[in-house]
Amino acid sequence: MPMQPQERIAQLKKERNAVILAHNYQLPEVQDVADFVGDSLGLAMQASKTEADVIVFCGVDFMAQSAKVLNPDKTVLHPDVNARCPMAAMCDPSGIRMLKKDFPRAEVVTYVNTSAECKAESDICCTSSNAVKVVNSLESDLIIFTPDENLANYVQRSTDKDVLPWPGYCPTHDAISLEKIQKLKDKYPDAAVVVHPECRPEVIDNADAVRSTEGMLNFVRESPKTEFIIGTEKEMLHRLHKEFPDRQFYAVPGAVCPTMKLITLNNIITSLELMGPEITLSPEIMAKARAPLERMMAVGRGD
Repeated sequence: MPMQPQERIAQLKKERNAVILAHNYQLPEVQDVADFVGDSLGLAMQASKTEADVIVFCGVDFMAQSAKVLNPDKTVLHPDVNARCPMAAMCDPSGIRMLKKDFPRAEVVTYVNTSAECKAESDICCTSSNAVKVVNSLESDLIIFTPDENLANYVQRSTDKDVLPWPGYCPTHDAISLEKIQKLKDKYPDAAVVVHPECRPEVIDNADAVRSTEGMLNFVRESPKTEFIIGTEKEMLHRLHKEFPDRQFYAVPGAVCPTMKLITLNNIITSLELMGPEITLSPEIMAKARAPLERMMAVGRGD
């Protein structure tokens, strides 16, 4: 009988002394073979303390890059190089340098959904779970926030500082419209609405809670409700169902990140067999990007 993909992955992990990290938006079968499933902050923290020789990062490009920045001496594999974040591609380091020149007293907060080169131009990184906490931890009252305009607008509501947003967005979250949310509310009137802070302002205004993906888990855990409309990428429901089998969760139609779906069991196997594609970055970029990532992790979670 041929070996099942899950069995082959377990075998290769042992041979390579590898750990598999998977984002909450990965395919269910990928989440199920991972050693750790989480959001960007949780994955960064896991990457920073792993004792494995090899990190297989099941997510999009910036996540694998962050794992390499935090582990310059380890081998970091990204099973499909085409799994790129569209929002991260909307930001460039030259643009950040121009803004820093125009606003010299501003501090630069760069969302973790960016390239290592953009992080290298920043004072500190953040994730959706701690963006407000990060901004409020800084001394300057003027913040350049890249690259998510929706997240920047959400942060602006919770700080007295002036936030200058970069005009980027997550296509998956930006497509979650108020109309889609309202149709689900009409269908499931007893359900609580929990949305991601990358959503549009009008969606956030009509939600019961705004949380990162890990924050959504905490919200469900503490809520007396039994039904939830989940305003983020649909694969988040796989983890929610696993952790809360007695609750009902409803996905927003069309909330799909296609690049997250490029990672499969087969290309995880190929990646471990061939030890590639491997993430490589210059020592200079890694050194510059490491400090803002470490500052982000030191701030910790916000939700």
